[in-house]
Amino acid sequence: MINLLSIEYILEFMKTIVLSPDQIKQKVTRLAYQLYENNHTEKEIVIAGIQGRGFLFARWITLMLREISTLNVIVGEVTINKDKPLSEPIQFSIPEKDFKNKVIIVVDDVVNSGRTLIYGVNYFLDFPVKKLRTMVMVDRSHNTFPVRADFVGISLSTTLQEHVSVELKKGKATVYLQ
Repeated sequence: MINLLSIEYILEFMKTIVLSPDQIKQKVTRLAYQLYENNHTEKEIVIAGIQGRGFLFARWITLMLREISTLNVIVGEVTINKDKPLSEPIQFSIPEKDFKNKVIIVVDDVVNSGRTLIYGVNYFLDFPVKKLRTMVMVDRSHNTFPVRADFVGISLSTTLQEHVSVELKKGKATVYLQ
């Protein structure tokens, strides 16, 4: 008889590590340098992380940008119902006056179909922004929505049946493929 602990062990065993914590740190550093290189003439940029792991990734990018650049970086959280984006209003934790006419980078952990990312980007189209870009740690390239990530940690060729997860444990992130 298989119990719940056995099933969890089997599922854990079936995971393939795509990016180790050290590799993710390297990707975050590279992405931060790319952002700085593309926005070095700006005084201030806004990093808008999609709630959950996208926001955690955005905070990590923000910390790295603050270490390597002179940019003033504002980080905020985009709250969106990922299952039914139109069922409730999308919200951003920063008031409009603080991101108006600024460069905005919308950040998520994994882009699969592009639905969450496009609704996150769409929120900012109602406001006057200087430039709007997107960033993801993992791009699976199964887009069914017309959006792409401008800054990508890693692109993976996967099947629709496979699952990519970014797990954060004890301050370390790992990307798995199941």
